[in-house]
Amino acid sequence: MSAKANRLGGRVWFNIILFGLVGQLAWSVENMFFNTFLYNSIYTGASQAAVDGSVDVMSAISLMVACSAATAVITTFLAGTLSDKVGKRKVFICVGYLLWGVVTASFGAISRDHTAALFGLTDEIQILTVTVALVVVMDCVMTLMGSVGNDAAFNAWVTDVTNTKNRATVESVLALLPLFATAVVMGLSGAVGGIGYDVFFYALGGAVLLCGVVGLFTLRDRPTMQKTDGNYFANLIYGFRPGVVKENKRLYLAFAAACISSTAFQVFFPYIFIYLGNVLNFSLDSVLASLTPAIMVAAVVVIAVVVALIVCMGRLMDRFGKEKFVWISILLYAAGLVAAGFAETSTSFLICAVPALGGWALLSVAMNASVRDYMPADKVGAFQGIRMIFFVLLPMVIGPYIGNLVCRVSEVTYTNEYGVVTSAPGNVMFFAAAAVAVFVFVPVLFLRKFGGFSVPEKTAPSEEN
Repeated sequence: MSAKANRLGGRVWFNIILFGLVGQLAWSVENMFFNTFLYNSIYTGASQAAVDGSVDVMSAISLMVACSAATAVITTFLAGTLSDKVGKRKVFICVGYLLWGVVTASFGAISRDHTAALFGLTDEIQILTVTVALVVVMDCVMTLMGSVGNDAAFNAWVTDVTNTKNRATVESVLALLPLFATAVVMGLSGAVGGIGYDVFFYALGGAVLLCGVVGLFTLRDRPTMQKTDGNYFANLIYGFRPGVVKENKRLYLAFAAACISSTAFQVFFPYIFIYLGNVLNFSLDSVLASLTPAIMVAAVVVIAVVVALIVCMGRLMDRFGKEKFVWISILLYAAGLVAAGFAETSTSFLICAVPALGGWALLSVAMNASVRDYMPADKVGAFQGIRMIFFVLLPMVIGPYIGNLVCRVSEVTYTNEYGVVTSAPGNVMFFAAAAVAVFVFVPVLFLRKFGGFSVPEKTAPSEEN
């Protein structure tokens, strides 16, 4: 295979980064900020009687995560298989992002006062319960739009335009985007107190919508992409057939490894901001106030080094194979989570989190690229639904459930500024996450038994690049 066939042009890279980053910003806000939105805006300020009489906040968060995950999976099956059937990705990506932006902006209008006025409610328990239900329902609507544009169509498009000799490099860039998105969301979290949740959601929704508009002019489907033959409904269940599973066993083992890794992440991730703010007393305002030019320069250098290392790791995976990097990634991931659990200050926590995030990122690069390598080329869209089961549904149902369970063992209770007794998650969730992460070894060992990570070379037809 020529080096030219493995190169991706500027237009492709622009769309990978643009749609990948904006999509991760929206998902990060949903996965992290909606939890704090419920916690700080919907529940905070409610009377003790309303809090006691309604669904408790931790259960509400778990319910929202689970419902969102189920919506994402069902939508991805339907939209991904349909994109195969019509032989188009662009229309699903752009329309999905446009509607995703509109729905995201609508969260700016959700409050207990608006719920009371809209439904004519006066009972505080009913107002809080209905508002929470409204957030959960709207989160599912938002997830539906995002799954059409991002999970189903964008992910299939990335597989379409890459090949086995450049996918780890692409995945290394895609793996960095959630970290950038998380950093941006953390930075914006300090501004929410000043601008309010309404302005914040309006701005985010506008950014997602604008991305969809840009894609109308910059995105192009793979020129030689063909429509998938066969019945649409039969293709929906294609990946569940025992014969298909047996024929593609390495694909499903890669799915399993990614599932366990993501489950470990979801054990603590939905509760991370609550933990940082209420257990470790992390305050972004105080951090910003303590910044000096020397600290800022050092932080920029560290970030640049981390970015360069991860991208280099992706390129090395493409050149030398992925298996060599998987083992160390799992160890870094688990060890970093254990260290984070022992951290007693926000500073030590952030230091301990570096190996955990690094291990998670490298493991994600290897497994995501492997999943793309093993997918049947004519069923890429249909397999996005199977991918969502392992990457989203199972992790986002099992992970938060484990987190919620262990958090109740080590939860911290306190009285907030409104005089309401509430709880925050404890550090045991990090130890539980590490225990889950170790089990990634199991499917990886079986994957090695069935031929490892090497696959025949495949070249994506050249785009305009």
